[in-house]
Amino acid sequence: MSAPMATSMTTRHLVLIHGAWQGSWAFDAWLPHLQARGWQPHAVDLPGNGWGPGRAEPASLDSYVEHLLRTIEAIDEPVVLLGHSGGGVTASAVAERIPERIACLVYLAGMMLPSGMGFAELMQRCRLEQPELDISGIGPYLRWDGEFSSVPPDAALRIFLHDCEPGAADRAANLLRPQAESGRALVAQLTPERWGRVPRIYIEALADRSVALPLQRRMQALSPGAQRLSLDCGHVPQLAQPALLTRLLCDALETRLPL
Repeated sequence: MSAPMATSMTTRHLVLIHGAWQGSWAFDAWLPHLQARGWQPHAVDLPGNGWGPGRAEPASLDSYVEHLLRTIEAIDEPVVLLGHSGGGVTASAVAERIPERIACLVYLAGMMLPSGMGFAELMQRCRLEQPELDISGIGPYLRWDGEFSSVPPDAALRIFLHDCEPGAADRAANLLRPQAESGRALVAQLTPERWGRVPRIYIEALADRSVALPLQRRMQALSPGAQRLSLDCGHVPQLAQPALLTRLLCDALETRLPL
């Protein structure tokens, strides 16, 4: 499922998909940097994630994809589609639906999973192959209320935000909302002819305590063809190193796309 290295699309639109327990606010610190570079970012609030007009709607991969399709249709131009963390699965599923509208897929410490594989299966495979690895991430810290999980602020600070500015980290940790498992345990069905034809960039977070680097590298090996960029930071590069992230990503996009 390798992706081509170039595309004829022109775009300055960057659609940003947050991960579990988050909302569009997860990109607030990054937006000014992207705008200063000449990009038009569009941060979404996924349905059923506690934020935005659709906060009470059902959370599922289908509802996420439909929300993104409406967002992209309203932009009415090709877009770069970026998924942070679990938002990567949604980005993949959207590209499968409308590959002709996606100039490039970007996975920001994201779940670039192969067709039919969930993140839990990826972790299980990695544990079988390398049982000595600590890849448990946020899982042991989650609090459960039926089908909803939540992240205690102290765990968020330890696993997600350990290298972010303390005030910004505290704000982010306290904005997290309970997440329905129907909107977190996502599996996308992908094909080489559609998802596989969209150029891809994978941005590694080398000090990630959530999606640990061995998991990021395993996903890249299972879905080869993405251009690799690396940042020496934790799970939230857009908050920990927004200026450097902007430079690395925009340089790559502006080289790849005929802007």
